[in-house]
Amino acid sequence: MIRAGLIRLGASVLGDLLAADAGYAGPRADCAAGHQADFVSYRVKAVDTVLGRVAIRRAWYHCDQCHHGLAPRDGQLQIAGQGMSAGLRKMTARAAAAVPFAAAARLIGELAGITLTGKRAGRRAEADGQAAAAVIEAQAAAVMAGTLALLPAAEPLPGKLYVAIDGTGVPMVAAATEGRPGKSEDGRARTREVKMACAFTQTTTGDDGYPVRDPASSSYLATFAAAADFGVLMAAETRRRGAAQIRQLTILGDGAAWIWNLAAQHFPAATQIVDLFHAREHLHDLANLAARLLAGHRDEWLAERLAELDNGDITALLAAGRDLRFLGSLAGERDKALHYFEVNAHRMRYQHFRALGLFTGSGVVEAGCKSVIGQRLKLSGMRWTEHGATGILTLRCHEASNRWDQIWQQPHHQTPAA
Repeated sequence: MIRAGLIRLGASVLGDLLAADAGYAGPRADCAAGHQADFVSYRVKAVDTVLGRVAIRRAWYHCDQCHHGLAPRDGQLQIAGQGMSAGLRKMTARAAAAVPFAAAARLIGELAGITLTGKRAGRRAEADGQAAAAVIEAQAAAVMAGTLALLPAAEPLPGKLYVAIDGTGVPMVAAATEGRPGKSEDGRARTREVKMACAFTQTTTGDDGYPVRDPASSSYLATFAAAADFGVLMAAETRRRGAAQIRQLTILGDGAAWIWNLAAQHFPAATQIVDLFHAREHLHDLANLAARLLAGHRDEWLAERLAELDNGDITALLAAGRDLRFLGSLAGERDKALHYFEVNAHRMRYQHFRALGLFTGSGVVEAGCKSVIGQRLKLSGMRWTEHGATGILTLRCHEASNRWDQIWQQPHHQTPAA
């Protein structure tokens, strides 16, 4: 009861503060198109805030050339075209990024005493996340074009920066996958791939000699964009993290060709490492393919190949693989499996990488795919539009990167909800 009373009192005080300035700019005011809009009257707008609903009386102008009205005060308060204050939008986005929309609305109601519907909370969060994504894309393009310069870090940076890259599918509505081939029985896609990058730094190794990721050093980005556009985002984020000042830049991936094409394009001097655990999975698949041929010696054969892989002796591994005398189509399957190791041999010098104290696994981005994407966008029954999923992905990446407040520092990060 005390809290409810204080909130009502706060809403009353807020209303009085806002009423002190109605935004009257004289008989005429500039409209967005550069015309002169004429003052019409004072009009009242109801806005939901963190203290509840507040009525705002503000000057209203009309542009005869554009045939629309405007209130300069709305722009000052960041409520043009919408009925939520910036504070409530931030609160709503945080809840909706964490849990499904209906649950988010209930949380806001129980914890803050603000009544919202799940649909309104979802639309608001998706719109603000999409707006933040548009800002990130524009800034990345400007960085890569050289029209936006990144200031050097004020403090010395760690010696090693990693960029781990992976992808995962997100369930989509039918319109978002129309015309795309998939793995379902009818050949249609049910998901869209989200490409994710995680950048993190390393300063030390542990007592066991294994590298240790610096605490709170991970930053994430995720997008549905094509590989080329993802590369621009990834490169800009890597530069923001200080790639130009860091001694050792390393790209980690699962062996997909598009990852290494982007690495070579944007950071040709970076060290490239194929995730050791993916490489081991490929060896297990090869051993299973050769199980009958190896009779009762499969496990011993596999153990020898795994040892060669861990030592970075890909030449010996390939020689042992070619000694498997398959016939017909199985020979083609063997050659396909060995091709993976042939093209990635220089990225599999694991003994050398360990001697340098480098990570050889991309587990951090795989964990990101599960925690940042999977735990919110891949729950049972969910189907997303590209617009909505992009918005929530952006919010969750900012949260995981400890950059949440950056979304709300500039007014143009918010747009009216769909």
